[in-house]
Amino acid sequence: MARCLIIACGCRGQSLGRALIDRGHAVRGTTRDPGRLADIESVGAEAVLGDPDRVGTLARSLEHVGVACVLLGSATGAPEQLAALHGPRLEMLLSRMVDSTVRGIVYESVGSVDPAVLDRGAALVRDRCEDSRIPYALLRADPAGHAAWRAAALDAVALSLDGRPGGAR
Repeated sequence: MARCLIIACGCRGQSLGRALIDRGHAVRGTTRDPGRLADIESVGAEAVLGDPDRVGTLARSLEHVGVACVLLGSATGAPEQLAALHGPRLEMLLSRMVDSTVRGIVYESVGSVDPAVLDRGAALVRDRCEDSRIPYALLRADPAGHAAWRAAALDAVALSLDGRPGGAR
C-alpha cells in the first residue's frame, strides 16, 4: 500500500484519512494550526504542521509519499490570498512534488473558493502533471455531500495510485 499525504487535513480530510487507513494505506495529514494536530492523530494519521501559503513548510511532508491530496477547495481568506494559494503557491508546491516521490496528485477543484480561481488551479495541476506524466485527478464532487465527496476522493486516490491518466472524478 501507499503513503498518502492530505494537505489541509480538516474534517473532510480526516474522514478521507480514516477511510484510506482502513484500506491499508499510511496517511500523513497537514494542518497550519498546532491545536489540530491531535485531531489528525486521532484518526490514525501522522500529523504534520505545515502551511500551503508557505510551501517550504510542506517540503518534508512529501518524503516517501505516493499520492498527495490537495484539499483546498474550501480554504478561507481574502480573495487575493486564495488566488495566490491556487496560483503561484500551488505552482511552487507542484514543482516540489515533481522532484519528490509523489506519483499521483488529487486536487480538490470544487468548494467555497471562487470557481474561476479553482479552475485556474485545476489547469495548473493538469498542465504540470501531463508535462511530467504524473497521474492526477480533479476532485469535482460537492463537499456539501460528504458521503459522495469521500467516495469520489477515495476513487481519485485509487486511480492516481494505479497510474491512470487524470481527469475529473
